[in-house]
Amino acid sequence: MSVHLVPDGLAGERVDAAAARMTGVSRSRLAELIADGLVRLNGEAVGKSARVVAGDLLELEIPAPREAVVVPREVAGVRIVHDDADLVVVDKPAGVAAHPSLGWDGPDVVSHLAGAGFRISTSGAPERQGIVQRLDVGTSGLMVVAKSEPAYTALKRAFRDREVEKVYHTLVQGHPDPFTGTIDAPIARHPGHDWKMAVIEGGRHSVTHYDTLEAFRSATLLEVHLETGRTHQIRVHMAALRHPCVGDPLYGGDPVLAARLGLERQWLHAVELSFVHPGSGEWVTFTSPYPADLADALAHVAEAS
Repeated sequence: MSVHLVPDGLAGERVDAAAARMTGVSRSRLAELIADGLVRLNGEAVGKSARVVAGDLLELEIPAPREAVVVPREVAGVRIVHDDADLVVVDKPAGVAAHPSLGWDGPDVVSHLAGAGFRISTSGAPERQGIVQRLDVGTSGLMVVAKSEPAYTALKRAFRDREVEKVYHTLVQGHPDPFTGTIDAPIARHPGHDWKMAVIEGGRHSVTHYDTLEAFRSATLLEVHLETGRTHQIRVHMAALRHPCVGDPLYGGDPVLAARLGLERQWLHAVELSFVHPGSGEWVTFTSPYPADLADALAHVAEAS
């Protein structure tokens, strides 16, 4: 439990706003704690709209985080592109997470590999052992998982030092101008929504390079190269250009267009992954074709142009 004395400068603020500024805990997390009676003002549980007074004692009780658990289970649709003693390259379908996490009860790659009998690196947190990169649940395509401890160390270093080539294709709304460009804009957690990211001054350095592959009447197919690897980076940067990924309502995508194309997730696919193999020292490249839902949506866009 933490106890805080409300300063004069926060007098009159709502308790959730004051607590957020005093503790750094997000407003959404505070709303959960208040609902559970774990935020008290002068010893009494309060609602989030209660107002604080200078000198009030604000108490927060934050439960210890639970641990996500790996439950071995094979997942339909996960394709093994490459497997050797050092690593396994997976073609992940949409709707599958990279690893287990709190709040996610669906399938994930780590659990699939465990269920399929793969022995992967024990490095990393228990629920994400072997994971050296992640893809959003709604993003399909290639990701690599380390099997040996030396491979884990080498691949983590390669991603950190930007020595891995990550190529994505995305269908975005409208027509970016210029057709080819670089987006250099810092990304951080959205101040009002924990589950979103945003371009924010002072955020982490983030660079995305894009090139137009084909322009249609209502959308444009882009090839994207990531120089950095921030959470939701492509989706956030495309939204910042006012050309969100088709099928991505979280970042401004038009739900009407997505429904017309039969899309239930963002049109974003990791098509190519290249790196120095940690065992052989050779430069290796893996590719993935568009899954059926993206191919069908692209065909509909082309037919309408």
